[in-house]
Amino acid sequence: MSTTVKNDRLKKRFEKWDVNGNGRIEKSDYEAEAHRIIQAFGEDPASPQARALLDAYVSMFEFLATKAGVSVNGAMTEDQFLSVVEAQVFAEGDAGFNRVIRPTVAAMVGLCDTDGDGEVSPSEFRRWLEAIGVDASSAVESFRTIDVNGSGTLTVDELVAAVRAYHFGTLDVPLLGH
Repeated sequence: MSTTVKNDRLKKRFEKWDVNGNGRIEKSDYEAEAHRIIQAFGEDPASPQARALLDAYVSMFEFLATKAGVSVNGAMTEDQFLSVVEAQVFAEGDAGFNRVIRPTVAAMVGLCDTDGDGEVSPSEFRRWLEAIGVDASSAVESFRTIDVNGSGTLTVDELVAAVRAYHFGTLDVPLLGH
């Protein structure tokens, strides 16, 4: 694992979530990111899928803020964010990713899973990448890389593993944006 790549990607994540650019991330930044994704999908903000995504983002912020010693209505600095993600996500491996990241990935699957099968098809995956502002030109290749069981669809487990691989520097597809 490359610590440099991991830290660089986390710093980019912080910058993306710092929607208002004030050098701190607050719950409102996470909410703004969720709303941007919901809008990019053309989803009704009141739909169960949109509410689930918003709730997942807010829960992720509240969990990390609490663990960082910040109020759920407070703000995290970049250093606090890097430290808490290292301690609560990376240092705990699969357990950390499942606790902190999986609910958001599962909510994203719910949002882009237009056929309701609980998995992400190639066209749904392309839409996901476009919605989070990632260049979708390599969507087919990225899809094949993430589809480790070769089923032709992506499961929540495969997508969580891909988010982890991205942050550890072994995959270049930023599934939560970049």
